[in-house]
Amino acid sequence: MTIAALAAVLLPFSDVLAADPVLVGAGDIANCSRSQDEATAKLLDAIPGTVFTAGDNVYTHASAKEFTDCYGPTWGRAKSRTKPAPGDEDYETAGATGYLGYFGSRAAPAGKTYYSYSIGAWHAVVLDTDCSDVGGCGATSPQALWLKADLAANPTACTIAIFHHPRFSSAQSKPDGRSVTFWQILYSYGADVIVSGHRHQYERFAPQTSTGAASSKGIREFVVGTGGAALVGFSTVAPNSEIRNSSTYGVLKLTLHASSYDFAFIPIAGQSFRDSGSANCHGKP
Repeated sequence: MTIAALAAVLLPFSDVLAADPVLVGAGDIANCSRSQDEATAKLLDAIPGTVFTAGDNVYTHASAKEFTDCYGPTWGRAKSRTKPAPGDEDYETAGATGYLGYFGSRAAPAGKTYYSYSIGAWHAVVLDTDCSDVGGCGATSPQALWLKADLAANPTACTIAIFHHPRFSSAQSKPDGRSVTFWQILYSYGADVIVSGHRHQYERFAPQTSTGAASSKGIREFVVGTGGAALVGFSTVAPNSEIRNSSTYGVLKLTLHASSYDFAFIPIAGQSFRDSGSANCHGKP
């Protein structure tokens, strides 16, 4: 085989090896009485990469049986590549034992329900906003102190955080206070993206500060509570909200480049709403 012919054979494989990592997922997912979780799971089947969950992984009590019977046959197909986050539904079983038992070290790699990992050039942080179950979410809470130390020890050009309760949403009358400290810390370290669930709809915000002030150095929040639970409409239009949809199930796909990212909301079969775009990482304000 000539060198030219060999290069032609190897080129597609080099493209695969060089591909930037993908994060894909949603929150508010599995329910044995619904079918939309299977529809979103089929999207995951077709998208290589790391799967995230943004809490409320299974309804209605997050028991071990529900994880086995409801989450397992759907999103559980991607369990080996999933980085989960807990939500309030996951604590319907005391101590989130169903959630922790199902995901094991994937949900608590250091024995805590909050953790971080590297994905390509990015640093990813998974937090727990069920504050009363995790020792609080204030400035002196164990989780906030851990977050500061973790971000200081992992300086990267691009950072993403995933947790269940969104600070901003057009389905609530005012910003949610549970994550305000996390927002303040993440903003001060130059985080770029926050992904949340809890609100059963899709919404994308322009970059903003923890107070809701538009800022080119702010954090872009995605609310992706579209994994399978019943969708709910909006009650208002929050400041800095760029696009909203409350009738489409789907997943958010994030392609993470060295200093930027592409985002795409992908609907389930039979639905047509989409959202997509790109943005650069910006560093500390």
